[in-house]
Amino acid sequence: MNKAVNQHAAMSPDQLAGACAEAMWRDDDASRGLGMEILEVKAGYSRLAMTIKPDMVNGQRIAHGGFIFTLADSAFAFACNSHNQRVVAAQGSITFLKPGKLGDRLIAVAREISLAGRSGIYDVSVSVDDAPIAEFRGHSRSIGGTWLPVGENQSNSN
Repeated sequence: MNKAVNQHAAMSPDQLAGACAEAMWRDDDASRGLGMEILEVKAGYSRLAMTIKPDMVNGQRIAHGGFIFTLADSAFAFACNSHNQRVVAAQGSITFLKPGKLGDRLIAVAREISLAGRSGIYDVSVSVDDAPIAEFRGHSRSIGGTWLPVGENQSNSN
């Protein structure tokens, strides 16, 4: 039997989430290119950071909302792909509470709200210095496939 498969089967849900995040991160040119950092990933949860750079501010001299949305969407992606299922966004929406500013270090925290069958709901709060500046809700859909080989004792039921 393949050693890697047995190793994945023995992982805790949080260890599996971390391994899935590593596999995703290798090919996530968008998140890496924007300077995002993965701070923490657990089963159904992620925390990412990104600093607002000069090319991320708009004509109002505040953070362009698209970059805030992208950070929230990336945190959503790492949370919903944490169960070793390949998952994409089916829908996402954001409410901006306060502007982000040049130099702000944004922290996005994604939490799984519901996971049933192939569909999930995730809430993401984006903050600066613990003050929320945006709230995002994403709906996910699994598309088949896994990030890591599935071992005998590891569930692949989503």
